[in-house]
Amino acid sequence: MKLITRFMRFPGGLGKAATLSYDDGCAADVRFSDVITSHGIKCTFNFNSDKLREEEALPESVVREKILDRGHEIAVHGEFHRASGLVRPIECIKEVLNCRLELEQRYGIIIRGMAYPDSGITHITYPNTYEGIRKNLQDLDIAYARTLAGDNDKFRLPEDFYAWMPNVHHTNPEALEYIDKFNAIDPFAPGWYPRNFSRLFYMWGHSYEFDRDNNWAYLEEICRRLGGKSDVWYATNMEICEYVKAYNSLVYSADERIIYNPTVTRVWFEIDRVGYSIGPGETLRID
Repeated sequence: MKLITRFMRFPGGLGKAATLSYDDGCAADVRFSDVITSHGIKCTFNFNSDKLREEEALPESVVREKILDRGHEIAVHGEFHRASGLVRPIECIKEVLNCRLELEQRYGIIIRGMAYPDSGITHITYPNTYEGIRKNLQDLDIAYARTLAGDNDKFRLPEDFYAWMPNVHHTNPEALEYIDKFNAIDPFAPGWYPRNFSRLFYMWGHSYEFDRDNNWAYLEEICRRLGGKSDVWYATNMEICEYVKAYNSLVYSADERIIYNPTVTRVWFEIDRVGYSIGPGETLRID
C-alpha cells in the first residue's frame, strides 16, 4: 500500500514550536530573561563580542545565571556589528570568527548559531553574493543565521537556515494578532494536507526596546498569549535547527517502509495520520 503523507513532528509528537531571538546583549536582557523564563519560553541571545568588553556589559556570572543556566542560547552577532552584505568578504569572515572565538572562550561552550548584524543580507554589494556569504558561514561551522525585514504570518520552517526569516519583530502592530493566529492553528486537523505541516512562531527584537518604550507590560502580554501552551515546543534557535536537521537525516528504504535514524536525536513524525518516534541508531519498520 502506498504511503500518502508524512509530516515532521516536534519532540513529544507536537505540531508547533516557538522561539525568540534578541540582539546586541544589554542590561535589559536580565529582566527580559526573567519574564520569558517564567512563561516557559526560550530565547537565543545574540551578542556582539566587542560590547562585552565595555564597562556596562553584563558580567559573565550574570550571563551564566540568567541565560545559559536557564536553557537559553548565546549566538554570534558580529564582533563590531557590521553588515555581512556590505563589508568585504574577509571582513565578514573576521566579524563572525572573532565573535565566535571570543564568546566560546568567555563562556566555555560551543557556539554555532548567528543573527546577521545590522542590515545583514538585506543589502548586498559587490564583491559579495549571498552564496558567498553562505559558503563562508558554512566554512566557519555556523549552523544557521537569522535575517530580518520579512514579517509574515506563515509560521513555516526555513527552507534555508542561512536565510532564516522570523515571523515578526515585537514592535510590529500585528504581533499579538500573529500570536493568536499561531495559537489557532491545529496541524492535526483533518482536511487539506498542507495544513498539517508543523508550524513555528519566531519573534525577534532587542530587549532594550522595552526600556526605551516603557512597555514591559507588553512583553508580559506577549508571553501570556504565547507561553504555557501544552501543544507547543519551546526551544532555542539551535535546538530547532538541530532537530529539523536530524529529521531530514532519516534514511528510508526504497518502499519507505523501513526507516533508520543515524543521528543522536530521537525524532517524531507522522505517516498517514499515525504518529511514530525513532530513537538514535534505531530502525523502524512500518507495517
